[in-house]
Amino acid sequence: MLWRAIRNMEVMVHSSSFLLPKLHQPAKIPANNYNLVVLNQHLPRFMPRLWAQAKLRICADGGANRIFDEMSQMTSDQDNESNINRHIPEIIEGDMDSIRPEVKRFYSHQGTKISDKSHNQETTDLHKCISSIRDRTPNHEKSDLCVLVTGALGGRFDHEAANINVLYVFSDMRIVLLSDDCLIRLLPKTHQHEIYIDSSLEGPHCGLFPIGAPSTSTTTTGLKWNLSDAKMKFGSMISTSNIVDSEKVTVQSDADLLWTISLRNLT
Repeated sequence: MLWRAIRNMEVMVHSSSFLLPKLHQPAKIPANNYNLVVLNQHLPRFMPRLWAQAKLRICADGGANRIFDEMSQMTSDQDNESNINRHIPEIIEGDMDSIRPEVKRFYSHQGTKISDKSHNQETTDLHKCISSIRDRTPNHEKSDLCVLVTGALGGRFDHEAANINVLYVFSDMRIVLLSDDCLIRLLPKTHQHEIYIDSSLEGPHCGLFPIGAPSTSTTTTGLKWNLSDAKMKFGSMISTSNIVDSEKVTVQSDADLLWTISLRNLT
């Protein structure tokens, strides 16, 4: 994670360079070490790249079914058995109400750690996975940690809302929710934010929404319709269907914000 002090407030730098092959990741944007969490929705088109470059891969319960069933359809390898054997998650975590018994048995035999949290019905599987990642990450590595979550968007809205809530619960962590169509990340009010845009990957459509409390002052640069000391809250104004107009977007707000941007047709 890149931090920089400006006007007594640290700057948090964001990019979507994790969607690029490592050889094409820009040197000016430090690449984060990322953990990958797979939820129980269809895998995005760019899943093989995320999987290959992840430091740790965790399937949240039924997410293991998705890896078992779908990864072989997303690579050029025609040998289905070989493909399945190459994509083994390090951990499967959750209440185990969605994973198929044969999938659980297969990955267990391959050495995957099965973390059965069925005794805890107070939190979602994603919450359990993020909590586990936080607890297992040494303190000196936490500032560089990024967690990418696939399958967090789409499907039932109550699931989507719970996944977005996880961003707010773990606001001290850098977590990105991904789908084929867009990504969502939290911009904590404790920092100014610089978001570097790669137009080959993302945009132009974007949005900003306050979460947890209204914003009485939000200012941006780099958008077609910039905000200047704007007030935002649900039931009044929020920034939706905005357009990225620069390679760098800056955001400063007195509220935690959700940033969302559309994704290109990535493969």
